[in-house]
Amino acid sequence: MELRSLGTSEVKITPIIMGTWQAGKEMWVGIDDSETIKALRAAFEAGITTIDTAEYYGNGHSERIVGEALADVRDQVVYATKVFSNHLRYDQVMEACHGSLKNLKTDYLDLYQIHWPAGSWGTELVPIEETMRALNDLRKQGKIRAIGVSNFSRTQLEEASGHGRIDSLQPPYSLFWRYLEKDALDYCIENNITVLAYSSLAQGLLTGKFGPDHKFTKGDHRAKNRLFQADNYQRVQQALDNLRPIAGRYEVSLAQLALAWIIAQPQTCAIAVHELLSRDH
Repeated sequence: MELRSLGTSEVKITPIIMGTWQAGKEMWVGIDDSETIKALRAAFEAGITTIDTAEYYGNGHSERIVGEALADVRDQVVYATKVFSNHLRYDQVMEACHGSLKNLKTDYLDLYQIHWPAGSWGTELVPIEETMRALNDLRKQGKIRAIGVSNFSRTQLEEASGHGRIDSLQPPYSLFWRYLEKDALDYCIENNITVLAYSSLAQGLLTGKFGPDHKFTKGDHRAKNRLFQADNYQRVQQALDNLRPIAGRYEVSLAQLALAWIIAQPQTCAIAVHELLSRDH
C-alpha cells in the first residue's frame, strides 16, 4: 500500500488506517480480545500499518491490545494515540504520554493527538498554550514524532497552530457526515495538515449491513447516533440504494466505495474500525 506523508512530518502513513475504538470494549458489545488481535495482524499483513488508538478507549485497554498484537513488528508500524481532554495540563500530558508508551510497549509514539479540546465533556478549560508546550517538549525529547488534534473546529485548530506545528486533524468525515467541508478542510489543505477521517463508514451504515428494521443490541452506543434515528435512518437507506449501483459498476462493496471516496479527498486518509470491516468482507 502506497504511503503518504503525515503533514510536514517525517512520518509516513497508510491511506487506510486501522481504528481501535472498539478494542477498548466500552460502549460496544461482542468484542473479543483474541479476535481483535487477529484483525490487527490481518490488517498488518494486508499492508495497513498505521494504527489509531487512544488512552480513553477502555481506559488504556485498546492501547494494551495493540501493543500485544504488534510488539514484534513495532519498527514496521505507525502508532497514533490520543490524550483525553481531562489530561491537558502540562504534567498530565507528560504522565498520559508515558502511560500510553507503556501500554503500547514502545519508547516513542509516531503521532500524539489531543483527543478533544479542553472543556469538552465537562473537563477543565486548560489554555491550549500549556498543552502545546507539553507536546512540543515531548517531541523535542523524542517521545513523539508528530502532533495532531482531534474534534477541533477550524478556529480551535488555528489557535493550536499558533503554538506549534500541527500535522493532523482527526474529525468525523464520511459520505454521510460532511461538516468538515464547511469548516476546517480548506485550512488543512492550505497548511498541509493531514485529515484522518474517523467514522469513515458512518459507524457501519456505509457497509450496508444494517437493514431498514435493524435493532441494536443493548449497550451499543450507535442506537443514539442521529444517523440511526427514525427519519434520518430512512433517508440513509434511500441513499444506500442510490450507492449500490455505483458499487456494482466498479465491482466493489459499499464499504470499499465509501473508503475510496474518503481517500480520494485532498490530504485525507480514512480510519476504518476493524469490526466493521471484518463483518463486511
